[in-house]
Amino acid sequence: MRIRRATAEDAPACAAIVADWIAATAWMEAGPARDALETAMRDGIPKREAWIAEAGDAVAGYLSMRLEAAHIVGLYARAPGHGAGRALLDHVKRGRDRLQLNSHAPNHAAHRFYAREGFRIVARDLEGDDGGPEIRMEWTR
Repeated sequence: MRIRRATAEDAPACAAIVADWIAATAWMEAGPARDALETAMRDGIPKREAWIAEAGDAVAGYLSMRLEAAHIVGLYARAPGHGAGRALLDHVKRGRDRLQLNSHAPNHAAHRFYAREGFRIVARDLEGDDGGPEIRMEWTR
């Protein structure tokens, strides 16, 4: 797995990963269309710290974060359980003492993953950007 800095040109692959996740997640309400996701990512990637995990020639996952708050705003893998998420987290943990993220409250699989990676729940019952309930998790060295 190779980790590299994301560019705006990665937006179509990243948008596809998120759109596929939304479509496959029963509890997730319909989100923005793939083209809207792509536009948002094309605009947002240059403004954030964003990383891509590549397996061969394919984008296997991506992570985007607000650097000033050390807050991960998105971590998605094309095929969960194949190492892309862990590789991305390991990469952004280097040189940092703290990271935080919000996760959809019903996303128990993600919570288990983050707990294995050393994150702990620090807040519950938050309202997410999409109106759904979220929790906040934090990792400290």
